[in-house]
Amino acid sequence: MSDLLRLATAGSVDDGKSTLVGRLLYDTKSVLADQIDAVTRASVDKGLATPDLSLLVDGLRAEREQGITIDVAYRYFATPRRSFVLADTPGHVQYTRNTVSGASTAQLVILLVDARKGVIEQTRRHAAVLALLGVPKLVLAVNKIDLVDDAASVFADISAEFNRLTSTLGWSDEDVLEIPVSALHGDNIATRSSNTPYYTGPSLIEHLESVPVDADSTGDHTLGLRFPVQYVIRPRTAEYPDYRGYAGQIAAGSVAPGDEVVVLPSGIRSTVERIDTPDGELAVAQTGRSVTLILADDVDISRGDIIASVADAPEPIDTFDATVCWLGDKPLHPGARLLLKHGTRTTQVIVGGLLERFDEQRLAAEPNPESLALNDIGRVSLRVAEPLAVDDYRVNRHTGSFLLIDPAGGNTLAAGLVGDVLSTVEVGTGA
Repeated sequence: MSDLLRLATAGSVDDGKSTLVGRLLYDTKSVLADQIDAVTRASVDKGLATPDLSLLVDGLRAEREQGITIDVAYRYFATPRRSFVLADTPGHVQYTRNTVSGASTAQLVILLVDARKGVIEQTRRHAAVLALLGVPKLVLAVNKIDLVDDAASVFADISAEFNRLTSTLGWSDEDVLEIPVSALHGDNIATRSSNTPYYTGPSLIEHLESVPVDADSTGDHTLGLRFPVQYVIRPRTAEYPDYRGYAGQIAAGSVAPGDEVVVLPSGIRSTVERIDTPDGELAVAQTGRSVTLILADDVDISRGDIIASVADAPEPIDTFDATVCWLGDKPLHPGARLLLKHGTRTTQVIVGGLLERFDEQRLAAEPNPESLALNDIGRVSLRVAEPLAVDDYRVNRHTGSFLLIDPAGGNTLAAGLVGDVLSTVEVGTGA
């Protein structure tokens, strides 16, 4: 079992995400005493009888005054069994882009619903986005369970509806857990609550501590080396007159001295001579490690190139289909000229056509839409100016993802997934 779990929260406005995250921090003793004192004083000023734990995470004054969360914030907490990195995402429809960002590297997502409202439109939208991103594990936290009559029946109905949704979206029963919680009072957060006798499963923290996840939940673990070059190091000093290293972070696979590699897109082959780090040389480096590779040959390599294993190196391509979540305020139309950022390489791209638009409410595909609007998910064809060494997103989440960028303002317009990721969802044909 990995000792680090990357997770994210998602849900609609007023479902209690900030209170839940504050409760997680509070119950794991991950906040300082003076922070608790400040929250207690602020809660008293608001006329509350108990501390408003949402104030532990809603740090911006505007957020506190409006009672909303408007950006992704990363929180860190730990228990004796595991450490956690949590991306707390906003609930507003117009900030679905933040959910995409926060959940893109998550191994588990806590999706909240209000027990009084159940599964709503935004719940279905978030679930569809999480399915397309390939999030392995999902928890449905049915919050404010203390505010409904016949809580057992309400929880059973919400769980059944959510199970039907997640089954259609491709999750198995083993990968999804529903928990009735009260973030305000702490029911089923750190320990199982006597207020929910109808629920016999683990508390939220017990589940987070024990859920089995891969150390690198980013695709096929048999994938060979993928090393996007971030920077070419040429000190040209008297001590290192001929030093030429390629710095970056390993996106997939592993590497060791003696491994034969190929540089993409050029196709030139060489052998790894040494792996340097600030702490000395390594005998082997795994996924996620930032290193500098020294090759046996003097190869022409630039930022944006990918050093890959020879056995399964992807073929560089200049046209491909992809699934995108459109995040721009203005609609996407065929023929749009944008920038595409893949790994450490940025190149020009033309949107050749819009192949499908996914209706996350009906789980149906509409063929050949005229445009994609804000938060639309669709399949598009792309043509790039420079060949890219991409993998299918279902094989590797790092080398199979990209961003579409506005060439004028530099704003991110879409998160993209290489391949027909929509085929993993059992969709019907739109009317």
